[in-house]
Order: sequence, then C-alpha cells, then structure tokens
Amino acid sequence: QVRLVESGGGLVQPGGSLRLSCAASGSIRSINRAGWYRQTPGKERELVAGISLGGSTNYAESVKGRFTISRDNAKNTVYLQMNSLKPEDTAVYSCNADIVYYTGGYIHPYDEVSYWGQGTQVTVSS
Repeated sequence: QVRLVESGGGLVQPGGSLRLSCAASGSIRSINRAGWYRQTPGKERELVAGISLGGSTNYAESVKGRFTISRDNAKNTVYLQMNSLKPEDTAVYSCNADIVYYTGGYIHPYDEVSYWGQGTQVTVSS
C-alpha cells in the first residue's frame, strides 16, 4: 500500500548532472527522515545523503559540494541533485524513508515503517 519509486537514473558522461527522484505513494501522513544510498559490487551500501523532517541535511564526504538532497513534502518526494559526476559515482542508488502512514484502524490509526525503493542505476562513463 505504501511504495517508494526512484527515477532519474541513467548514463551520463563525467562532469554531467542527473537529478534523482524518490516518490512515495499511498496513505501517507508524513515522511520523516529520508536518505539516498548507493551500492556497487563488492562494497557495502553507503549513505550518500540524508534529510530530516525539518530539512537538516548530511552528506558523505565524497559527495559534499556536488550533491544536494531536498524534499517537497506536498508531493511526498525526495530529490537528489547530482552535479560534477565522476566515474566512481557509478552505483545503484536507492531511496530509504521513514514513513508515517494511515493504517485504516481506529485504535491505532498510524504506523511508522522504514521503506526502500527498488533502486535506479547511475552510470558515469565516457
């Protein structure tokens, strides 16, 4: 009933830009903390950027100054603007969000669950 869908990935040349979107759908009350992660073969998944409900952000050292995470609460969407892309940025990027949703129940009308999207491939290559 609650879904996260990433979009915006693709093939881009070094120095190029991409904007990833993470759209949540369903009976959503609010999205609390959200983040973008990435993973490549042989590496553990790492946090790229995170954003709190209030808009506070944090970034991996390797992407500071190049990536920007933002959110549009009205659209239940989180974005990752990626500029000055490097080959080492190549990875599957996944969105994670703590979502408060309406359960449909009367006694317990809300619940908060951490959701993952399916991921979107970003390839930086010439």
